[in-house]
Amino acid sequence: MIFDRSKEAEMMQDSKDVKLKILDGAKVLFAQKGFEGTTVRQICDQAGVALALVSYHFGGKENVLLALYDTFAPQFLQEPFVLSDPEQDLRRFITEFVRFRREEPELINILQQEIMMQSPRAEKLQKCVFALWMPLREILISGKEQGQFEYESLRHTLNFIVGTLIFSRVHSFFDPVFVQDDIKDKDELEEVVEHTLRFIFKGLQAAH
Repeated sequence: MIFDRSKEAEMMQDSKDVKLKILDGAKVLFAQKGFEGTTVRQICDQAGVALALVSYHFGGKENVLLALYDTFAPQFLQEPFVLSDPEQDLRRFITEFVRFRREEPELINILQQEIMMQSPRAEKLQKCVFALWMPLREILISGKEQGQFEYESLRHTLNFIVGTLIFSRVHSFFDPVFVQDDIKDKDELEEVVEHTLRFIFKGLQAAH
């Protein structure tokens, strides 16, 4: 029997495509309806795949949620921070995270929901996103050791920066607070990055 490698490759690609369809569908629905408010059937309908495929590829809805943060992890984490210039490292981290937040708003929405609701999935989800915050921790430690940053508590400083990056999204809910002239449909990426950099660096008493 001749083994058809091209057929195997085609089947593997089909399987990958199905998994991505499921993840894309789940990402939209989890962000809109929340994890608890989304059913496996709704995910499959959104993805346009058979109902049994969620269990086949992921083993259940919770594993789909966890797979989102593995599959769509920020690419900038693939390049290590050398920590020779922590200010520059922090600037790159913030810039790339704000860009990621703009490109993957659903993932940020889902993470916000899971954190605020203190869901039973939070501990597992924490492990998935742990790799995101460890580089930030090392940057802050190196920056203080090299005299570039000033802060008293690493824990509080890290929490404040993470909170700024995750929760400081412009939302129309707050529009009534501002005069009409201050409201924009959507800030430019560079403007959002600059505001975020200035806010965080001033908190660290570092020049920017």
